[in-house]
Amino acid sequence: MRYLPLTEADRAEMLSVIGAPSVDALFRDVPDAAHLSGPIQGLPNHMGELAVERTLAAMAAKNVAAGSVPFFLGAGAYRHHVPATVDYMVQRGEFLTAYTPYQPEVSQGTLQVLFEFQSQVALLTGMDVANASMYDGATACAEAVMMANRVTRRKKAILSGGLHPHYRDTTTTDAHFIGFDTAVQPADPLGTEDLEALVDSDTACVVVQNPSVFGHVRDLSALSAACKAKGALLIVVVTEVVSLGLLPAPGAMGADVVVAEGQSLGNPLTFGGPYVGLFAVKDKYVRQMPGRLCGQTVDADGKRGFVLTLSTREQHIRREKATSNICTNAGLCALAFSIHLSLLGEAGFTKLARLNHATAVQLADKLAAVKGVEVLNSGFFNEFTVRLSRPAADVVEQLAARGILAGVPVSRLFAGEHPDLLLVAATETTTASDIDALAAALAEVL
Repeated sequence: MRYLPLTEADRAEMLSVIGAPSVDALFRDVPDAAHLSGPIQGLPNHMGELAVERTLAAMAAKNVAAGSVPFFLGAGAYRHHVPATVDYMVQRGEFLTAYTPYQPEVSQGTLQVLFEFQSQVALLTGMDVANASMYDGATACAEAVMMANRVTRRKKAILSGGLHPHYRDTTTTDAHFIGFDTAVQPADPLGTEDLEALVDSDTACVVVQNPSVFGHVRDLSALSAACKAKGALLIVVVTEVVSLGLLPAPGAMGADVVVAEGQSLGNPLTFGGPYVGLFAVKDKYVRQMPGRLCGQTVDADGKRGFVLTLSTREQHIRREKATSNICTNAGLCALAFSIHLSLLGEAGFTKLARLNHATAVQLADKLAAVKGVEVLNSGFFNEFTVRLSRPAADVVEQLAARGILAGVPVSRLFAGEHPDLLLVAATETTTASDIDALAAALAEVL
């Protein structure tokens, strides 16, 4: 796309329309310390297009790409193999659009894709109904808490210490501005917190992640029973959706709402997004569910068709009746999710999950034999926590210099807490030589 800069006349016209005397006046609320007073450090000034491409390519080459070195990072975003068919299919002209078309007269293909996506998510999570996707897992989590408020008319959410900090922060930020109380539990590296004991008659919901951000897998049946006894909802968060190919579905353990990040299927890491949020509920809560829902019907001739069945945003209904104004859905990412899952099929998805777990077990066994490494988890899916004999952040930097991305230091997620803990993940992309390289490097630096 050609870059066409604004002229001084363009700027003057825009400022006159909005009533600002100057650009500086327009940004008067920005603190002086945040104002840029000169060129951006590290970026060259005016250059030709070819020179700009070369400069930026050289800067990008300083990054260590996930696929170029042994890679063990997870913590909510996972490197999986995405079949080439997925990318080819999502780029077909019928699908590739900046806006998700919902008009049934012209959008039967898009509506059917969303219907299939919803069906897949409902089956994966063990729930009755799923919506047509949301921004990502974190915003889906925040929406679930606000939904619990509408359902129970209570204003307190208990957030597990095993919840990913990004999900926690997104939820507490949204909750703050609607007057909702969040009882955030301390970080739970050992997976021993007792959430059941915290549920009382004021609790709207309990939010728990499975596997936790530290990789612990837990049976949520007792927690579900405790929530039901007090009239609270159980919201289960899943950041690694591939785990649902091996672990019991949250719905089978009594979840009322399941939210998840679907990035692992069909969507690459891409430096953190765009991703796709999954949101599924029991049937009785469908009218309090945020976002959109596509349904199947028949036309006047009895032929199968698809329509936008339920949409509770304020652009569709009265503002005071809207459940949420979040701008869903992540249409193209949801399409990639559905194509990848369709290619895998039920048996293939289970096989992928088993491969992920088996690789992680090999990794854990190898690391446990390294002096200075202690594996904290007794059960995990494809990610677990290790305690190192040195600060994890320092070790990660040393190994990155050797061309190994060793994991995510817990201190990076929890504001400096637990500096000796490291999150390590393995997927089907992790090879035996990758594992050997990490173990050997750790043995040298610890």
